Amino acid sequence: MNDALLRVTDLRVDFGANPVISDLSFELFDGETLGLVGESGCGKSTLARAILRLLHSAHGRVEWRGQDLLTCAAPALRALRRDLQIVFQDPLSSLNPRMTAGATIAEPLRIFEPGLDANARRLRVGAMLERVGLNAGMGARYPHEFSGGQCQRIGIARAMILNPKLLICDEPVSSLDMSIQGQIVNLLLDLRRDAGTSMLFISHNLAIVRHLSHRVLVMYAGKLVEIAAPDTLFASPRHPYTRALLAAVPTIGAKARGAAPPLSLEEQTAAARPTGSGCAYRDRCPYALPVCETTAPPLAEAATGHWVACHRSHEALNPLSLPS
Repeated sequence: MNDALLRVTDLRVDFGANPVISDLSFELFDGETLGLVGESGCGKSTLARAILRLLHSAHGRVEWRGQDLLTCAAPALRALRRDLQIVFQDPLSSLNPRMTAGATIAEPLRIFEPGLDANARRLRVGAMLERVGLNAGMGARYPHEFSGGQCQRIGIARAMILNPKLLICDEPVSSLDMSIQGQIVNLLLDLRRDAGTSMLFISHNLAIVRHLSHRVLVMYAGKLVEIAAPDTLFASPRHPYTRALLAAVPTIGAKARGAAPPLSLEEQTAAARPTGSGCAYRDRCPYALPVCETTAPPLAEAATGHWVACHRSHEALNPLSLPS
């Protein structure tokens, strides 16, 4: 993994006067799946849309194979979109209710492969429906005639019909039943294997992220606070927020240790907003130092392949002791 397919550098996204993503940088390599985790409101979905230029970015670069997507001309961006696809969180609302499943999946072919005749498109669509676990005859149905899991399969089929190089999955299983989640995750694994597609997989489900990802990005308040391989991150998290995030995962017969107190939606949104100076996590961190109030820690390599944005990342910090 020498040359990055996707390189994001110093990306910043503002909503009005409020920064939602600030100074964010990472790389994604050919065939790699990056997992992206963080609490609600931290900017995960905003990042996904900013990468694809579905949202305006105030600053930074998003380079796809060396070409900056944020500054390239509209015709060039349209040509690149066949290699850059996204699967959205809500499977039903992401489909046009006036279009059949077949027409939805065929639309990218109409745009990017206009030389295909109707019969060739029909065969491609039927094969893709079968590939995602549906019947080719279902192409004549409308979205309201499908379950949520089936709608998400249609969304995946639409995204994969062109064999893209990058697939961004924005919470693709969060609205589905647990049994259906496993089926969709296995489908994505199969498609990744068969097509060699790289993925940015956004999810609240840490178990799924660990299963799918080659590396995991942890996001807080619009910034990356930790990057590591899944086994390393889950076994030895170095950032206090990552520790709290992992400790908050429910376990049977065990009490979460080291987790910050649960926040209301309003508190989550406020906590996940980038701050002007200092560490954004300092007010919730039990290990905060005076320097955390004035200086934001850079994302630095604390160990080989393990990047952390914390002034105390080289220390062996003890887990929080919660009152029984």
